[in-house]
Amino acid sequence: MSGLRRRAGHGTGTSGSRSGAVGRTGSGAPRIVLAPDKFKGSATAAEVADALAAGIRRVRPDAELRRVPVADGGEGTVAAAVSAGFDRVTVEVSGPTGSPVRAAFAHNGSVAVVEAAAACGLARLPGGTPAPLTAGSTGVGELLRAALDTGCRTLVLGVGGSACTDGGAGMLTGLGAALLDADGRAAGPGGGGLTDIAYLDLHRLDPRIRAVDLVLASDVDHPLLGNTGAATVFGPQKGASAGEVAALEAGLAHWARLVHRRTGFDAADRPGAGAAGGIGFAALAVLGARRTGGIDIMLDLVGFDRALSGADLVITGEGSIDAQTLHGKAPAGVAARAARAGVPTVAVAGRLLLDEHHLRSAGFTATYPLTDLEPDPDRCQRHASRLLTRQGEHIARQHLTAPTTPR
Repeated sequence: MSGLRRRAGHGTGTSGSRSGAVGRTGSGAPRIVLAPDKFKGSATAAEVADALAAGIRRVRPDAELRRVPVADGGEGTVAAAVSAGFDRVTVEVSGPTGSPVRAAFAHNGSVAVVEAAAACGLARLPGGTPAPLTAGSTGVGELLRAALDTGCRTLVLGVGGSACTDGGAGMLTGLGAALLDADGRAAGPGGGGLTDIAYLDLHRLDPRIRAVDLVLASDVDHPLLGNTGAATVFGPQKGASAGEVAALEAGLAHWARLVHRRTGFDAADRPGAGAAGGIGFAALAVLGARRTGGIDIMLDLVGFDRALSGADLVITGEGSIDAQTLHGKAPAGVAARAARAGVPTVAVAGRLLLDEHHLRSAGFTATYPLTDLEPDPDRCQRHASRLLTRQGEHIARQHLTAPTTPR
């Protein structure tokens, strides 16, 4: 980042120079689309958009601001849908360790949006204590059932940020399936119980799940097994030791073989099967889901293309713009969609870890890391909203001060 940094607050122009200002003739009022993702641990996507808007208003009170908070299928997906006009529906489901939790999904007409992390996310662990072998996804299945009760015809399942590595086995039980050991008893919970499963009984699986268009929204393309699989890559992030990772891998491999025998469908190697501890695998192999990039489906749901109409500039961002941003994360998806409409995109971030070449390839005209204003990471996180407002001012001064001829 040191090679790209300018004076604090002046942003990083990927062209190597200050980016040209934009505006509109006639009234001179620029039209700006604010489409950030959340800054995890600091601000929701909607709060990020509001903070940027406050800064822009200080410089260009006449600006037409269109707030379109986004998400990529992980945490914040339901909040983004609600910001776009969906109704929030809250129900009680099983948390990752079995204790009941209140979780929400979003609903609008024939579409419902479920976020796996709302039921089995890391934030749902009692006391924040990891449970890598016993945490499960039962609550996700219960959330899906609640969404089916709305009569939806399209059901979007956003996956990411889960506390479990159970291959989606718990999700299937939440939908009515039974997982039995050799003695016909219910198998143990979580990834640690997968090796005990001898029989997958799908007779009582909620039949409505097969009648909807189930969309697996994920930016994760990892398979279920192996060096790039759910246990190896994500297990340590969920508190698994090296020995527990090996046990989880063995359990997932057993589970994959059993599902293949039961359904005739082998999905272990499919991209996205490793998402959310293997929830992606069960959705693809058993529930007949189709996978799409999380940001793509969310941009469609929140009406991003409509917001782009007549826009002069798009502002996106997330907590960290890094190598993962290039692989389907929200800011890159926003920039790609805006580029197709001929609208330039600038990005804000808590921290910036990409060089100029990668920023340009991701479609960012300029980038504005909060660390340019506050180098201390802890203070930067605590005061993210205030810093975002200041960066909104800087963006307005650099990009919104001179009208251009219409495109």
